Amino acid sequence: MRKAIRWLLSLTVLIGTVGAGSAAAGAATAAEPKTKDIKDRILAIPGMSLIEEKPVDGYRYFVLNYTQPIDHRHPEKGKFQQRLTVLHKSVVRPTVFFTSGYNVNTTATRSEPTKIIDGNQVSLEYRYFTPSRPTPADWKKLDIEQAAKDQHRIFKALHGIYSKNWIATGGSKGGMTATYYRRFFPHDMNGTVAYVAPNDVKNDEDSAYDRFFRTVGTAQCRTDLAAIEREALLRREEMVDRFQKWADKEKKTFKTVGNADRAYEVMVTDLVFGFWQYQPAETACAKVPKSTVSTDDLWKWMDEVGGFASYTDQGMEPYTPYYYQAGTQLGEPGYKYPNVADLLKYPGINNSRSFVPKDIPMTFDKSAMPDVDGWVRHHANRMMFVNGQYDPWSSEHFKLGSGARDSYVFTVPGGNHGANIAKLKDVDRTKATAELLDWAGVKAPGDSEVAPHLPYDKKLDKQETRRMPMLRP
Repeated sequence: MRKAIRWLLSLTVLIGTVGAGSAAAGAATAAEPKTKDIKDRILAIPGMSLIEEKPVDGYRYFVLNYTQPIDHRHPEKGKFQQRLTVLHKSVVRPTVFFTSGYNVNTTATRSEPTKIIDGNQVSLEYRYFTPSRPTPADWKKLDIEQAAKDQHRIFKALHGIYSKNWIATGGSKGGMTATYYRRFFPHDMNGTVAYVAPNDVKNDEDSAYDRFFRTVGTAQCRTDLAAIEREALLRREEMVDRFQKWADKEKKTFKTVGNADRAYEVMVTDLVFGFWQYQPAETACAKVPKSTVSTDDLWKWMDEVGGFASYTDQGMEPYTPYYYQAGTQLGEPGYKYPNVADLLKYPGINNSRSFVPKDIPMTFDKSAMPDVDGWVRHHANRMMFVNGQYDPWSSEHFKLGSGARDSYVFTVPGGNHGANIAKLKDVDRTKATAELLDWAGVKAPGDSEVAPHLPYDKKLDKQETRRMPMLRP
């Protein structure tokens, strides 16, 4: 998607800290069947290999590679190694299939559904994010159906070991990925929890974003943001000079986007999106600088909200696969900048094509997202979408139609791109938790037993924040 340098929670789902109001009663885990070591069982799967095992209290944790076809339609035409991790609790517990939609985190973490159902967690690196990239890279093989088939093969490979219920999950692009997986393989998973997942059905129709920015938060906060964006462009000359000197010192470059001036303009037009995406409105609005702010303080605020490093070649390159997908299938938000329109030197630069090397061709597929949207509206079953009221990405979110069954859309009041089940209103949180437990086969409907929420673990449940270039989910 487009603009703003988001700090993405590589997870967005790792945001799953169950709040103090949630009873943290660890469920008793049934005894592990007496059989050969779980590592041996996993490595007995054809194509599976061990990168390393890391110690994690209460679990076994494996970083693995799995051999995948570059093209699932023609598996004979080459293979690549796809990285994944397995956080093993017990083969008699349910399993969560997690993806961020980007690189896999090789430090053990638990998604919110993993904590709620007290299960195992399989986490997958999205194809073409390094090192899970074929060499040479045929970019035409990077699409949502190929990625869904990656997940399907891994599920089939591991289901013989983890035979209890499976739940797909992910946040942001990971939530999109979990949704696309269900569209192509609707019977693999027993349920899906998609957090803050955008749904850009018509890439050329983005008026929902303009409506969002006209009404989000308070009028004063919107006015202050518009003013500081304008001030940032009025100070373009001195700020770009500072940006270039900083880049030279840090050995950063701007070859893909063109130069520091172009990168700076993209960053400024991203600020309002980035602010509402991750800044806590209740405290951040009061910290928006006035137009009289010093250059030093303006730089610090822009770096906090946007992140200058993210607009360099070095900040953008790791996310080339995302930009490619945004410009070929996923779509990206377009919104107007009435407050700075007269100050723009490069109108139209803020889009995925500007962030993908020119030697990689891109053609947009207008049928991909309408297909997924139609399937969700008419065929969704045991799917849950959790959105944030103040999250720009929720301007275009998944909706349910008359054909959907046992599926829900929840919104966190005042929530941003870190929205999760724990932050829902009490009645919604109770409902969402009960449904998830039911789908996981942990607790039957009407069961009055305490839900197996696990207590917070500062190592496993720490939110991971990464800054990324361009407005991306």
